Amino acid sequence: MDEPGGTGPASDTAEAAAPPPRTWRSRAYSNGAMLAHGFPLADLSEWLEDDNVTVWLDLSDPTPAQMEELGEELGLHELAIEDVYQRQRPKIDRYEGHNVLSAYAVRFAEGSGLLHPIMITAFITPRALITVHQGEEFPIDAVTRRWDESSDLAKHGLGFLLYGLIDYIVDGYFDALQTFDDIVEDLSDNIFEQASAKDNGYGMRRSFELRRGLLTARRVITPMREVVNTLMRRDVCPMASEMTPYYQDVYDHTLRAAEWTDNLRDLIGTIRETYLAIQSNRMNLIMKKVTSWAAIIAVPTAVTGWYGQNLPYPGFDTHLGFWTSTGLIIGISVALYLTFRRRDWL
Repeated sequence: MDEPGGTGPASDTAEAAAPPPRTWRSRAYSNGAMLAHGFPLADLSEWLEDDNVTVWLDLSDPTPAQMEELGEELGLHELAIEDVYQRQRPKIDRYEGHNVLSAYAVRFAEGSGLLHPIMITAFITPRALITVHQGEEFPIDAVTRRWDESSDLAKHGLGFLLYGLIDYIVDGYFDALQTFDDIVEDLSDNIFEQASAKDNGYGMRRSFELRRGLLTARRVITPMREVVNTLMRRDVCPMASEMTPYYQDVYDHTLRAAEWTDNLRDLIGTIRETYLAIQSNRMNLIMKKVTSWAAIIAVPTAVTGWYGQNLPYPGFDTHLGFWTSTGLIIGISVALYLTFRRRDWL
């Protein structure tokens, strides 16, 4: 495990005994073996004096002074340094002597259906990979574990380090999309129950939440196709030919993740349209019932209203007239009810 950077010797006080914050991590590789780890930023140029050494340095929440020192050590362009503090789209920027990778890892926010993107910036030089991220949200320790698990590739230097980084990022997309897929499948399986009268719009709200999450996934994942494709060009990132199949594998995974995102987005749209169609059908059914009952209620209203005009009619002012009026109300109402019932309007 890499050692964090320290700021001074430990004292006997309780405060000094606490471990210092993990503000930086570092490693130096040569011929497939890790020579050292945990060395400070100031030693970076010394390690790079050896042409056989490849260096990785990670900065978490770097201060402007640290970024200025890093820029002086590696000759980084000032615009590249500015990108560290701004939200970027996934991309590769090319400068003289180095390239800059901007990418996002993702974390699924349970309960909300949203994705939380975590930005990481990587400065790529011929023999150094410098990763910079804000806070401890980006799981850089998981990346180092992946490097350790693939130590047989360490002899390929920078290509090995960069591959481990982007492979971990892309694999994280599959984990998030699988969670989305499970939720969408559950939503689609219960769409008819969720569209019931007691639903209170839950299905619609959930579909909109998932759609928002997938829009974030699309903004993060889709541009990575071009990013990985660019990294495979030897004029951008020189690497041993043995690493080409690994980068091709990552590129294929990126394509699959992008296609999966689009498929889920289409499925969410279909679910929303189905939900609206079910609600529309239910509304039509309700309107038929209301209209049918209104027609039945109109019968006694019409009969009593007609006789209420004080016009002479058969049985006027007699018991026979009363029962005639009552019979008309009951007979016509029952006839309409049976007719509507037969047509499934009630």
